[in-house]
Amino acid sequence: MIAPIAAAEARAKVPFYRHLYVQVLTAIAAGILLGHYYPQLGTSLQPLGDAFIKLVRMVIAPVIFLTVTTGIAGMSDLKKFGRVVGKSFIYFLTFSTLALIVGLIVANVVQPGAGMHINPATLDTKAVNNYAAQAHDASVVGFLMNIIPDTIVGAFAKGDILQVLFFSVVFGIALGAAGERGRPVTDFLQALTTPIFRMVALLMKFAPIGAFGAMAFTIGKYGIGTIANLAFLIGTFYATSLLFVLVVLGAVARYNGFSILALIRYIKEELLLVLGTSSSEAALPGLMNKMERAGCKRSVVGLVIPTGYSFNLDGTNIYMTLAALFIAQATDTPLSLGDQVLLLLVAMLSSKGAAGITGAGFITLAATLAVVPSVPIAGMALILGIDRFMSECRALTNFVGNAVATVVVARWENELDQTKFAAAMAGQLSEEIEVPALQAAE
Repeated sequence: MIAPIAAAEARAKVPFYRHLYVQVLTAIAAGILLGHYYPQLGTSLQPLGDAFIKLVRMVIAPVIFLTVTTGIAGMSDLKKFGRVVGKSFIYFLTFSTLALIVGLIVANVVQPGAGMHINPATLDTKAVNNYAAQAHDASVVGFLMNIIPDTIVGAFAKGDILQVLFFSVVFGIALGAAGERGRPVTDFLQALTTPIFRMVALLMKFAPIGAFGAMAFTIGKYGIGTIANLAFLIGTFYATSLLFVLVVLGAVARYNGFSILALIRYIKEELLLVLGTSSSEAALPGLMNKMERAGCKRSVVGLVIPTGYSFNLDGTNIYMTLAALFIAQATDTPLSLGDQVLLLLVAMLSSKGAAGITGAGFITLAATLAVVPSVPIAGMALILGIDRFMSECRALTNFVGNAVATVVVARWENELDQTKFAAAMAGQLSEEIEVPALQAAE
């Protein structure tokens, strides 16, 4: 009992201003104020946010490679690997489809675009054309083919999450099959994990600066007034996403023996980082580390989270059906039940085809509307100006969805340390990024 008490006292002695979530939250507030009152200065701070995201992206590939490879190599039974992958995709497909349905229902009930009576011919579609062109190039077959990298080095050079994941899975299986002859390589990779996560911990020190610059740029360029123009749509989207997280994912969490609010509290630093930078990639290494510390086995974390970043997009799917019906309502375009079912089916496919592309939410919407001619694609010009603010909600919802998926799949596979998990949900773990191999020395 002495060690837990000492650890708790040590945490209590840390001043509140040294907690990462306090620093990020303060930086976000400062960025909003600066961007609002000094928009030119706020816009000029974009490099701060971009630089931080680039710093984090720099370590994403090695984090995924080391986590996945060592996790799979350590599996005694490769059938378990197949089960983890299979259960993950069943979960992704189920809740991604449910998110699309929720967006469709809310749009029909609330009707955020009703009464606007906008003629699509009067809209300026120049800015939308670029997204439509990217959507035209996106296809399910092309997306699946792109998972296979041209070269091993190319996958890491481009930093493509799915390409790195593909190579890591194949290499991990081969390393496990090599048995004792592959043991030195496995030991080396496990040792390499220590400095890589130490580097992640160092980079996280710059998170408040990145969040400050990104938020100052967003408010400085688009202005708070932009939100007011389509506040009802933004409010509907945020409320729907919150409903999905608390009710749908909350029910999943309760069924699996934990509280969704406790999980959100546990990953609050990462969520604030996503909010500040409008990028879920910025918090990916931290999420992987935290879920492993919470008792989810490394092999499960390494497979579920990177894959979920492209296939488990609850927030993006809510946005797609909600935004599509908003455009139809705003332009007085009638949609029959058959049209809406077609919209749902197309969205299920296009959400996979455009996954992993920058600005995927808007591009996926363009791809969906291009196949469903009933809704004018020109109507996307209505929401282009507020897409930046909605992208934050998409990223937050996707992020929470992947955290829940990791815990659920780990529990299904009996790969969840219940003692560690209970401690994490009770707030009894340190908030700092853990570097296991250095703990003894420290």
